[in-house]
Amino acid sequence: MNININITKQTEDTVHVAIAGEIDAFTAPKLREELGSFSQKENLNLVANLSEVNYMDSTGIGVFVGLFKGLKANGGHLKLVGLSDRLKRLFDITGLAEIMDINPEVKGGVE
Repeated sequence: MNININITKQTEDTVHVAIAGEIDAFTAPKLREELGSFSQKENLNLVANLSEVNYMDSTGIGVFVGLFKGLKANGGHLKLVGLSDRLKRLFDITGLAEIMDINPEVKGGVE
């Protein structure tokens, strides 16, 4: 079980990250550690490309909820892009798709 997290583009107010692999109880701490500092920045827009994530459990959902809350509290925004049907369904089932900015059609974080 592994996860790769790469910053693909970064400006003063926007960061694009590409995440690949599995997000579960074993890899979620690394994801939280890598992305957690972004939630403390003022007015930051974070775009997370999940097109290469092939599995995510509730622990992964928790990481994104925490990130969403932290960014929002500091005037920032989280956008999830490139979700597979399976990942999109996880966010739909939990009701998070209604409050989070999720765009499964956008590939590679290009808007």
